[in-house]
Amino acid sequence: MQIYLDYSATTPPRAEAIAVMESAMTKAWGNPSSLHSWGNRAATVMETARLQVAELMGASGNAIAFTASGTEANNLAIMGVAQQYRKPRHMIISAVEHSAITKPTQQLEQQGWHITQLPVDHHGQVKPADLAASLREETVLVSVIYGQSEVGTLQPITELAAVIETRRSQTQSAPLFHSDAVQVAGRVPIDVQTLGVDLLSISSHKLYGPQGAGALYVKPGTDLGPLIHGGGQENNLRSGTQAVPTIAGFGMAAQLAKQELPQERQRLLGLRDRLIAQMKNHPELLLTGHPQQRLPHHVSFYLPNADGQRVTGKALVRQLNMAGIGISAGSACHSGTLTPSPILKAMGFSDVAAKTGIRLTLGHQTTEADVDWAAMALRQLVERLLVENKLVPAGMN
Repeated sequence: MQIYLDYSATTPPRAEAIAVMESAMTKAWGNPSSLHSWGNRAATVMETARLQVAELMGASGNAIAFTASGTEANNLAIMGVAQQYRKPRHMIISAVEHSAITKPTQQLEQQGWHITQLPVDHHGQVKPADLAASLREETVLVSVIYGQSEVGTLQPITELAAVIETRRSQTQSAPLFHSDAVQVAGRVPIDVQTLGVDLLSISSHKLYGPQGAGALYVKPGTDLGPLIHGGGQENNLRSGTQAVPTIAGFGMAAQLAKQELPQERQRLLGLRDRLIAQMKNHPELLLTGHPQQRLPHHVSFYLPNADGQRVTGKALVRQLNMAGIGISAGSACHSGTLTPSPILKAMGFSDVAAKTGIRLTLGHQTTEADVDWAAMALRQLVERLLVENKLVPAGMN
């Protein structure tokens, strides 16, 4: 039996997305910037996808800039804002951001920018009051992840946006507000108007589209500089001939995600809560992240009695893989290294505990039988690892 439970790392592309990609490669292979009919066909395919992606966000098509990934969309938001200022200013991020936010802000810090990391509680949530207290006159951007990829916690984005709007009403100026919604898109309803964001990033391969495409929502009127210079594509935000087939697949996946979201979200919530319930009385695996305000497909645990050396999240991933079950040790982007998770550390976990995080994420192909089998295997493998390494007596569970 093979059970894939790593949908937050990537998702299998939908057959419908693959079909429109094949069609684009054979029938719309022209350069979308060209003025002849070959270019027009490619441009039509691409602009259809733009509208499909925009609809998923509750945005207008002219507010969407295609990128090659969610990481690039995040970098475009951070660096695109920074380029508007000749002297270093101040940015605010949360302490539980993806590396696609922390790395570019660290680079800015080396250039003299001031970066504030908002603390989070034990569930991984930012408090709006902490944001209000951190705002400065020179603050130009706030970036807070919408759904945390490692522990699943959802942030109070509308409340954080309200803090920034209050600041704007009091001072006639306020920072731009960006959110990394890569894990949220297609799983939680998104309406950029209601959220109150100026910039928002999503990724194709997280919602059953192809790898190699992302998008950044840019609120009309927002000043942003490009990362890549050249022909001025994507409204001068990302030069280079667009990958039309990949974008077409992204668009179709976004359209299907929008159509199916209400039903699929409820189904995933049921599976998520079923998995959490089956592990609730298992003392060797404790839930991380917010117990209710979390991504509908996301379950994460840590091992309170592990040693951080022989028994780690990575060790459990390997054991489950041999049992035919694919999960992740925390964030997939960091699964190859044995270091404490900065996300868990920011949430107050010790270095030892922060090496034991695991993540099980559910998707279209996940069934109740998959969840039940994975829960049984997880309980048995955790106990076996702990007993073999003399961390708990045999028969304790």
